[in-house]
Amino acid sequence: MDSQKEALQRIISTLANKNDEIQNFIDTLNQTLKGVQENSSNILSELDEEFDSLYSILDEVKESMINSIKQEQARKSQELQSQLSQCNNALENSEELLEFATRSLDIKEPEEFSKAARQIKDRVTMASAFRLSLKPKVSDSMTHLMVDFSQERQILQTLKFLPVPKAPEIDPVECLVADNSVTVAWRMPEEDNKIDHFILEYRKTNFDGLPRVKDERCWEIIDNIKGTEYTLSGLKFDSKYMNFRVRACNKAVAGEYSDPVTLETKALNFSLDNSSSHLNLRVEDTCVEWDPTGGKGQESKIKGKENKGRSGTPSPKRTSIGSRPPAVRGSRDRFTGESYTVLGDTAIESGQHYWEVKAQKDCKSYSVGVAYKTLGKFDQLGKTNTSWCIHVNNWLQNTFAAKHNNKVKALDVTVPERIGVFCDFDGGQLSFYDANSKQLLYSFKTKFTQPVLPGFMVWCGGLSLNTGMQVPSAVRTLQKSENGMTGSASSLNNITQ
Repeated sequence: MDSQKEALQRIISTLANKNDEIQNFIDTLNQTLKGVQENSSNILSELDEEFDSLYSILDEVKESMINSIKQEQARKSQELQSQLSQCNNALENSEELLEFATRSLDIKEPEEFSKAARQIKDRVTMASAFRLSLKPKVSDSMTHLMVDFSQERQILQTLKFLPVPKAPEIDPVECLVADNSVTVAWRMPEEDNKIDHFILEYRKTNFDGLPRVKDERCWEIIDNIKGTEYTLSGLKFDSKYMNFRVRACNKAVAGEYSDPVTLETKALNFSLDNSSSHLNLRVEDTCVEWDPTGGKGQESKIKGKENKGRSGTPSPKRTSIGSRPPAVRGSRDRFTGESYTVLGDTAIESGQHYWEVKAQKDCKSYSVGVAYKTLGKFDQLGKTNTSWCIHVNNWLQNTFAAKHNNKVKALDVTVPERIGVFCDFDGGQLSFYDANSKQLLYSFKTKFTQPVLPGFMVWCGGLSLNTGMQVPSAVRTLQKSENGMTGSASSLNNITQ
């Protein structure tokens, strides 16, 4: 009976998975059908726009040619009209001279005849008719403005759709995920010299298979990529994977998408656990600030003999429990007393992890480290054997030290603007770095026997976290050479506070 139930459960699980696959495929088909309709309308509109643009160009060319013909006509007409006017004037003068010469033949007296002959000779010498060119200055030919559109007509008749670029191929071997950056590389299946640029699309997901239609984030688009690789930098890896696809574009059309590639972008993501925080801390997701008003409105439940007889304003370190009702966090109440502490909401049980912390400029005192879940609600980071941290004190005197099991190791380095925390749970190592330069600040060596939680202490100031980060390449490299260094937790056992 039990074996049959197990077999039936497997069948049901298989059918359910297959139904999910079919439903996902149906969603894909529906989306594709909708895309065909929308894209067809878009293409028709673009085709109309292209032909309207072509008609407009032809009209402009025609108008320009008509203007050229009219200008040539006007120029030749003006030249011929001027020449015609000159010829008419010359002819009129010549006819008058001819008439005068004819009348002179009838003169009888020799002296008058000789005088008239000289006049005629002089006038003939000066006559414009004998200086005229009797050849038209311009011809009536307009053949130099004739056009032959046979070649253009042939080109127009061969108009066809521009070949669609083939889908690129993303090469997973050449892709690189490191330092919260992803480099995606691809190639074309065959050479295409008409490709103008590429479009890369990506989206985050928690599924390691093909991209799903439902319950997925929208694709982010990066356009106008000229090369065959692109690097996305400064990412927050708040999902397990990222999907990538790319398409090639020429001047007119975009090709099909490449087959999507899924790359792993797993990193530690956590927020601050408000239910664990001291009432004098104000917690919002990845930020924590000291709240001096948190202890007002209710008498302290932990005030002991040490506060009796004191007058005046209590020390900030003795701020009483606030009026907010304590929240339940597992089997432990929130931190209280002088343990101004808040823990992360995600336990580290294996692997290597990295996160960064930045303190406000006016923060008086803070600690950054890790602790077991069993850290007591009165315990301070670094003062128990269940917590490890580095502590910065900017109040009264400036100190920078590593702490564990109530032992202190002073650090002779400058407090960085941002502190990087590296936790190698399996290797039993907790290291702190200058997040900008990746300079090692201090490293604990131990053996974690329980899951650890990121821990933070704040007094008079605030901290902000940056999670979803990979272990930086520089840190990984430093780890190889750091393993032989001193400065482990065991060395703290010989140092008094």
